[in-house]
Amino acid sequence: MLRFILSRLLSAAVVVIGVSSLVFFLIHLVPGDPVEVMLGESAQPADRAALRHALGLDQPVPVQLFNYFNGLLHFNLGVSLHSQRPIAEVMLERMPATLELAVAALLVAVVISFPLGVLSAVRKDTALDHGARVISLLGISIPHFWLGPLLILIFSLWLGWLPVSGREGYASLVLPALTLGTALAAILSRMVRATLLETLNEDYIRTARAKGLSEYAVVLHHALRNALLPVITVLGLQLGALLGGAIVTEMVFSWPGLGQLTIEAIHRRDYPVVQACILLISVTYVLVNTLTDLAYVWLDPRVRLHEDT
Repeated sequence: MLRFILSRLLSAAVVVIGVSSLVFFLIHLVPGDPVEVMLGESAQPADRAALRHALGLDQPVPVQLFNYFNGLLHFNLGVSLHSQRPIAEVMLERMPATLELAVAALLVAVVISFPLGVLSAVRKDTALDHGARVISLLGISIPHFWLGPLLILIFSLWLGWLPVSGREGYASLVLPALTLGTALAAILSRMVRATLLETLNEDYIRTARAKGLSEYAVVLHHALRNALLPVITVLGLQLGALLGGAIVTEMVFSWPGLGQLTIEAIHRRDYPVVQACILLISVTYVLVNTLTDLAYVWLDPRVRLHEDT
């Protein structure tokens, strides 16, 4: 078990270092000069050169990369080129909003997907099953940048039930969470249905029914737990999509989170902030996938035995 955890942590560290290096080089290849954004086009060449030297942007790219990783080793994300504030401080201000939105979207996805997937599997080939599959297909097909404005149009402008944008109380969280959680709910519901249908045909399920157990006990206590492994895999892999969708959703609803901060930093050519935001997203993605692997070991003893051999 210890060897399994250490191997996952080592692979996670390699992935994070690779993503950080790739993002660093890609950002420096993007056209645009942060000095010009900060000073404007009418600034004197001497002023531009002085600011570029003060920010360390006149150094060779390998030197900047070395300084970037050296700062990370000391848990120093640097200073924002735009606001001249520590990046960690700026991100800590935005992080609660993104965490709140991500948790709410995940709850929406789980609350919708599991009942829908279970009912669709138990009532296979009925009108309920067909309706659930149509709903999941729509959830996968509709993009966030279209669903968000549609929900605003219906529930904010026409009905006046919920705020249009911003982060003011729990009412303002409903529409962003629905926008972000529906696509994940659609994917999870289809996976729950597929894995549960496969599990319900196993011999031990027929044995449980032959013992006189109720259908409720057979489905929830015997079949569903064994059907959770592929669902957990999809849930872990979709977290990256959840974080990526949060960027679009936060911009649509003016949600003051890390996604909006990332887009603002890209527009301002604020390289250190963009690198820090992408680093945080990648670390979170890798961490959740590592926890998914550990959940595999906990749910299925066969995985533990395989890793120990």
